[in-house]
Amino acid sequence: SSPARSRCVLVIMPQNRRTKKGAKKTTKVAKKDPLYPSTPRNFGIGNDIQPKRDLGRFVRWPRYVRVQRQRKILYTRLKVPPSINQFKRALDRNQASEVFKLLAKYSPETRKEKDTRIKAEAEAKAAGKNAGSDAPATLKFGLNHVTSLIENKKAKFVVIAHDVDPIELVVFLPALCRKMEIPYVIVKGKSRLGALVHQKKATVLAVCEVEKKDQAKLENFQELAMSQFNNNVSVLRTWGGGVMGLRTQAKLRKREE
Repeated sequence: SSPARSRCVLVIMPQNRRTKKGAKKTTKVAKKDPLYPSTPRNFGIGNDIQPKRDLGRFVRWPRYVRVQRQRKILYTRLKVPPSINQFKRALDRNQASEVFKLLAKYSPETRKEKDTRIKAEAEAKAAGKNAGSDAPATLKFGLNHVTSLIENKKAKFVVIAHDVDPIELVVFLPALCRKMEIPYVIVKGKSRLGALVHQKKATVLAVCEVEKKDQAKLENFQELAMSQFNNNVSVLRTWGGGVMGLRTQAKLRKREE
């Protein structure tokens, strides 16, 4: 018979870590200020009013807002030909304000003013007196009307709005003015042009005649228009748009690296 084998089993007991006698656990207690007690808010249902958040991304915007935002992005992303891109190059603020000062002097008569003038002329004529002068020199407006004035070379100075929609309505006007050698400028705001002629909006205005005292100013504006717009070759060659989004720019940069 084989001798009996003895097995030895080693058991390791976990040590009981005892704290030293007399040592007490210290817990930090925040001091409360009696003047400014803490009042945490509870945003649960029926409790404190929820904070205001920017919900612009969750709003279903009207169609015209979505269209104008999409149009802006398209004009930025796509390559815009020079004939359309030139409408971004408007007169600066100071020059435009001087032009509007001159145009404001030749704002058309209102219906009431016109009726008063015609009535006074009729009364003078009936009394056998001099009937007075003809209708005063005023701004001409209306796309078809101004186009015919340019074609007949009756317009001396043309002002075009930069934000006409659709742009096809006025996209031909700069080329027509160059061909007929009529000075033109592009200014910001079709509503500003409309206010001059008692309308909501106006795409284009034309000056056909001015008083003698304003002749020098008109000539200065004509020279400015010829140098900045009519004879400016860079306007006809500069393309717009072609600017990619930030994500696309980052991807292209990575590819180059």
